[in-house]
Formats: sequence, structure tokens, C-alpha cells
Amino acid sequence: MSTERTDRIADPSTEPGTATTTATAPGTTTASYTAPTAGVVPPELPAHDPADVTENAVIARLAGNWHRRAAVKREEPDLDTLYDVTRDDYPERILPFRDHPTFTALAPEDRTRLLSWAWVSYNRTTVLLEGQIVNPAFQLGLDGGFPQLGGELMQRSLAQAMVDEQYHTLMHLNASAVTRRKRGWALPDAVLPKPLIVRRHDELRAAATEEWERSLTTLAFATVAEISINAYLNLIADDKEIQPVNSAAVRIHNRDEYCHASIAAVLAEKVHADLDERRQRFFLKALVDGLEAFVGNDFTTWHRIMDETGIPGGHAMLDDIQAAGGRKRLIQDFTGLHQLVERLGALDRVDFDWSRSITDSDAASPAA
Repeated sequence: MSTERTDRIADPSTEPGTATTTATAPGTTTASYTAPTAGVVPPELPAHDPADVTENAVIARLAGNWHRRAAVKREEPDLDTLYDVTRDDYPERILPFRDHPTFTALAPEDRTRLLSWAWVSYNRTTVLLEGQIVNPAFQLGLDGGFPQLGGELMQRSLAQAMVDEQYHTLMHLNASAVTRRKRGWALPDAVLPKPLIVRRHDELRAAATEEWERSLTTLAFATVAEISINAYLNLIADDKEIQPVNSAAVRIHNRDEYCHASIAAVLAEKVHADLDERRQRFFLKALVDGLEAFVGNDFTTWHRIMDETGIPGGHAMLDDIQAAGGRKRLIQDFTGLHQLVERLGALDRVDFDWSRSITDSDAASPAA
């Protein structure tokens, strides 16, 4: 679902301390607030469906957390009341081993725990991806890391996107927290390794010898993430069988990403157009590296989950999946990235087999 975002610069004519709601697309609204203190304008909340009770609870929790330090504490909406312990936390249909006999023979509690770990891992991936790749790329644009990006409009768009990403982080942290509370399991995401795309990004930056290489690596990986994430988010956002709190959080996140995809594409085009041939080649190769990492099954994370759950035969099951073609890509629609590379006039310079994109759920992992 795509929404048109509104300009978030505060209207000087708006009365201080008043809230406004702006329609951004059929069925969605964008809430904003003009602060009573001159020059201080809290960020806009993500677009959401005012008729959806679960989405409104997610948004209300965000607003309460964001303003807690500056406002009198009020009782926060209780997401726990919307949590249905009979629902799965993560779609079984997109597990890479969903048909494996070890998984199908699991006791109900072990199956539920594994799906809860998959959800917590997904949230951790989102948090680290936004915090360690996407926002740093946008910050480079604001800091002058890409001199070709001039103009107030681009700077404002980047700053707004960074605020969005912080809200996404908070949404996913809240979603993991309610899962832990309602399941009664620790599910400590800190024991998990960094997700595959973040590990690969770190490796390439560590191997770089010049600052421009590190900057272009981060930009390329952020471009891949922001343009390609919607297809995967759709699998969870539109799922009517899993936890409503979980699907609502992803659904809200997904709406912002349609806007961010446009920002990331413009950013990449502007930077690429100003690069010399050597740096263009470097940027395009980094795009491919980022895409391969983004869509690859993260078996390192899955093995760590098996360590934590103690699933009998879990590691052997993962080995079977890898041996049987576990390197198949995750579900992804590469249309946006393909179109970007085409606009860059670089399809013949990118070593990526676009035809290998799949449209069913043969190879998903817990990490987007």
C-alpha cells in the first residue's frame, strides 16, 4: 500500500500546542503536533489506519514513549491486551525448513518457541539494518559526505526519513517486548549474531582503504535495503493469521518504506551521476554485494537460534536445507532495484541474475 507523505515543516500559522490530522491516502492518516515551545517540533507519527484498533494502539505506544521525558506520564495503551497467545508470532509458511520432518514433528511448544525466535530475530534485523546502514547513509547526505546533494528539500527529506527509521526501531522493540511478556520466555536477541547484510556491510567497510569507498558501500547497502524491503514486509504485513500486534507494526513500517524507496532512489541517482567511472564501478559492485546479502538465507542466525532452543536435530535440519539448495534467494520483488539500475544506464555493468527472483515462499529466513 503506497501513501503520499505530506510536507512536515511546521506551519507558522498553526496554533502552538495543537494537534492536526492530515489524510495522506484513502484509509490512512498522518498525525502531527505543533509544540508549544518555539522551535521545537516533535516528529510526525507514521501513517496509520484510524479505523484499525491494533494499529492505533501501536501508534499510541510510540507517541507515549517519545514524549515521556517532556510530558506528565499517562497510562500507556496496553499492547498485551491485543496479543492472542493462540496465534503464531511469525508465518510458518515462510520458514526455509517448514516441510522438513524435524520441524513438522515438533511438539507444539517447541514449534511456537521457534516461531517466536524467528519474530524476535526479524525485529533485531530491522533495528540493526536501520541503525547501522540506512540512517548512517542518510546522515552522510546531511553531513556533506556526498557534495552533489544540494538543496533544502533533499536535506529535509533525509532528516524526515531518519525520524521515520527511529519510529520503526521503537515499533519493533515494542513488538519483541510484548512477545517476551506474553510468552514468558526471555528470547534474548543480544545472543544473536548481526544479520547477514550488516555483517557483509561491516566486512566491506573494514576492507576499504579510502573514505569514499566506505561511504559508497554504506550508500549502496542502504539503497538496496530501502528499495527492496517492501516485498518481504508485505508477507508479514498482510498476514491475517499471525499476531495482530506483529502484523500491524510491520504494516505501518511498510507504508513508510514506499516513500523511503523514492528518497533512496533519488539519492543514489544523484550520487552516481557525479562519480567518475572508477567510483561508479565500485558503487555498482557494492549494490550487488548488498543485494546478495539482503536476500540470502542467514543460516548463521538460524544455527544460533537452534543453540538457544535446543531443538533436537535442529542443526542437522539446517544442514539438510543448505545441502538441498538453501542458498536459494528469499522472496523478493527486484523490480524497484532493477528499474534504478536501468535508469543509471548500468544494466550491462551489473553482474546480477535478475531472472533468479522467486515469487513463492521457498526460501525465507527470520531476517529480512
